[in-house]
Amino acid sequence: MTAARIVWFAAAAAVALMAAGCGERPQVVNYKQGKYQGKPDTPAYASAPYNGNRQQWDNAIDTRAQHQNEYVRLRD
Repeated sequence: MTAARIVWFAAAAAVALMAAGCGERPQVVNYKQGKYQGKPDTPAYASAPYNGNRQQWDNAIDTRAQHQNEYVRLRD
């Protein structure tokens, strides 16, 4: 390749990179005072195995935590 061709490719790449930055849209937040704008969260216990039973979910979490407790596992 000749030096002129390398300069031409470098200039074309520079123009392409500069043009790539022109496509950004403005990111403006429309905030409504006092309103939560995020997605509504569902509680973890509302899923299929617990069907909204929070006590059953709490018991399952406590049991799982006890099985991960090394002190309890070593005593057995």
